[in-house]
Amino acid sequence: MDLRRGLVIFVGYTAREERGGRRGKSEIQIVKMKKVGILGGGQLGRMLLQEAANYPVEVTVMENDPSCPAAHLCDHFIKGDITKFEDVIAFGNNLDIITIEIENVNVEALVELENQGKIIIPRPGALNIIKNKIHQKEFYLQHEIPSADFAIVNSKNEILDHHHLIPAAQKLATGGYDGKGVQLIHTKEDVAKGFDAPSVLEKMIDIQKEIAIIVAVAQDKSTTLYPPVEMVFDPILNLLDYQICPADIKENVLWKAEAMAISVARNLNSPGIFAVEMFVDKNDNVWVNETAPRVHNSGHHTIEAHYSSQFDMLWRILLEYPLGNTKKIQSSIMVNLLGADGYKGETEYEGLKEVLSIPNVFIHLYGKATTKPGRKMGHATIISDEKQELLLQAKKIKRTLSIKGKEKI
Repeated sequence: MDLRRGLVIFVGYTAREERGGRRGKSEIQIVKMKKVGILGGGQLGRMLLQEAANYPVEVTVMENDPSCPAAHLCDHFIKGDITKFEDVIAFGNNLDIITIEIENVNVEALVELENQGKIIIPRPGALNIIKNKIHQKEFYLQHEIPSADFAIVNSKNEILDHHHLIPAAQKLATGGYDGKGVQLIHTKEDVAKGFDAPSVLEKMIDIQKEIAIIVAVAQDKSTTLYPPVEMVFDPILNLLDYQICPADIKENVLWKAEAMAISVARNLNSPGIFAVEMFVDKNDNVWVNETAPRVHNSGHHTIEAHYSSQFDMLWRILLEYPLGNTKKIQSSIMVNLLGADGYKGETEYEGLKEVLSIPNVFIHLYGKATTKPGRKMGHATIISDEKQELLLQAKKIKRTLSIKGKEKI
């Protein structure tokens, strides 16, 4: 038997014993090496690949940029456009399993590959709902999942037709990410700043705090939840600044949030990792904001702070292994490391050694050769069971570590 492409696992003795009291025969399970493709080569793909070393997989990445964060960690790299039908079809032809690290991929090509018998996670149907914010809001409405009141508009001139929603957030149907593609309309005078494109006009919630729950859904439809995180956003960049796990929320709020996160994931009818972002209002009501069908910024702390990280969990799902243990090892704070304001160009790190000397701090740099203001360049996770210690060290990291480009702007 040729075992070169498989991992041999001795499971142990069979339950049955042979006559004469002899022990049962030892079982041998052959786990074949799987060919897995990741569409997208950013930092999420990089962290997926770091976890892939623990599993019997041969991983291919496709991305337009051959110097992207994931390029040098995969077994095979293909330069291609993840939004083009022909490129995605060619990419998937020799693979067993395909996943994503960004939503902006060609869904029609994934449908064709799924029809050919490839395993696509998340399934194209779920991806098609989530990648378009109009479809996403309609999905919440259809399944009676609480979400802010909204209207669909095709231009900024239509915003005043729905003046009862103001103050509102206008969100482009497609193409928005990391705070881009969102315009806040606080007053009628702000309408001039709106988008002239298909979008969602969503009434603002009177927010007490923002939370997120990651749901893991196996191919057999079993599910597990990570503890909720509390997210704090940069008010200018509209990017996640830092997050605390577990979130400090009341028990009844936790129950509502968990039920809603499970409802979102199950109604999407797809295996995968789903990050469900939610608002908690001043009356302790919970509202779904958005969902991501992939590993997510709100789960980076799980690498050090939880028994099974979100990246480990996705590999378990892809390979049909048992879901991992989502319990926390310790409480944590995750701090996004962003490109400093006023600089762009070749990346330089200031204060890195000082931050690395702090106990219980774990630094992840994404290997991006160039930076610009607000670009995600890495993250830091701090673990401790003392909340004040977590907050203190998070502030120290933000004060000490600076990521600048060589060129002032």
